[in-house]
Amino acid sequence: MNPYLAEVVGTAVLILFGNGVVANAVLAKSKGNAAGWIAITAGWGCAVAIAVFAVGRVSGGHLNPAVTLALASTGSFSWGLVPGYIVAQMAGAIIGAVLVYLAYLAHWEPTPDQGGKLACYCTAPAVRRFGAAFITEFIGTAVLLFGVLAFGRVVAGAATEQAAWAATVNLWFGPALVGLLVFGLGLSLGGPTGYAINPARDLGPRIAHALLPIPGKGGSDWEYAWVPVVAPILGGITGAQLFKLCAL
Repeated sequence: MNPYLAEVVGTAVLILFGNGVVANAVLAKSKGNAAGWIAITAGWGCAVAIAVFAVGRVSGGHLNPAVTLALASTGSFSWGLVPGYIVAQMAGAIIGAVLVYLAYLAHWEPTPDQGGKLACYCTAPAVRRFGAAFITEFIGTAVLLFGVLAFGRVVAGAATEQAAWAATVNLWFGPALVGLLVFGLGLSLGGPTGYAINPARDLGPRIAHALLPIPGKGGSDWEYAWVPVVAPILGGITGAQLFKLCAL
C-alpha cells in the first residue's frame, strides 16, 4: 500500500472509532447514551491503537499533522513527504467523519442539542477562554510527542539483544502504548478542551460538519477552529525537540 493511502485509511479509521464513541455517548436514543467521559477517552485510546497498528508498518502511522511536522523538525522524517501526509490525513479525517454521520444516521434528528451534535465531529473548550484552551492543547500534544518518541527509541550503541527487544516492543506493543497514552491524556488533560491534540482530527470533521446535511446542526464554531490546529502543531514540535534534547 502507498504510504499516503495508508495515512488516508488510518486516519479514517481513527475518526470512525474516535468520533464514533462520542456519537454513541451523546446522541439521543443511542444505546450508549450518557456513557460518560471514561467511555469516550477509552474509545479514543482504542481508536489510536487500532489505526496505528493497521497502517504503521506502511506509513509509520502518523495520522496527525502535528506528529508529521514534529518528526520532520527533528530530522527523522523527510520534509518532502510532509505536504502529502497532511493532505492524506485531512482527507482521511473527512472520510471518517462522513462514516460516523452515516453510522448514526437515525440519531441526528432525535438529538435536540446542537452542541452535542458538533461534539461528534470536533472539539470545543469547556470554558470559552481561547488562551487557556491553547495552553491545554499545547501541553497535551507536547506530552503526546514526547511519549510517542520514547516508546520507539532504540538506545544508541545497545547490544544486539537489547536493540532487537526494543524493536519488537515498538512493533507489537508500540500502538497499544500510544493508545494507552492517548487514554491517559484524555483522563488527565482532556477536560478543558476535549483534547484534539491533532489538527486533522479536529479540522477535517469540522469541515464535514459544515457540509453534511445534519438536521438542526447549528454552526461549526469556526471562531475556535484555529486553536486545535495551531496549538497541537507548536506543542508537538516542542515535545519532539524536548525529547531530542533529553535523549543522550
